[in-house]
Amino acid sequence: MADHIRIRPAEGTWVVRAGGAVLGESSNALELTEGSAPFVIYFPRTDIAMAFLERTDHSTHCPHKGDASYFSIMSKSQTYKNAVWSYEAPKDAVAEIKDHLAFYAQDGVLVEQV
Repeated sequence: MADHIRIRPAEGTWVVRAGGAVLGESSNALELTEGSAPFVIYFPRTDIAMAFLERTDHSTHCPHKGDASYFSIMSKSQTYKNAVWSYEAPKDAVAEIKDHLAFYAQDGVLVEQV
């Protein structure tokens, strides 16, 4: 793993909400810290209501983690474009985040420990 990336089990239970609706709750989330950036919570896909997510054509590349694919969140009141990302085939050094989703916290999208 890149020396500046650390992955560990996230303590406690985490929830993600969008537009007021709970998209998922997990006691099996991962906490990824990269350098001095704030940590990011990665939720197992099995703990997320995938019916609220729609895959987009957007993608990005990280030299340490690999290629990220994106999803938009479809809530009753709003679409949060490219608000979710996933490393579906991550580099071996960060293989733990495979089959996990991370969410951009923004107005209307909340990731919090409960």
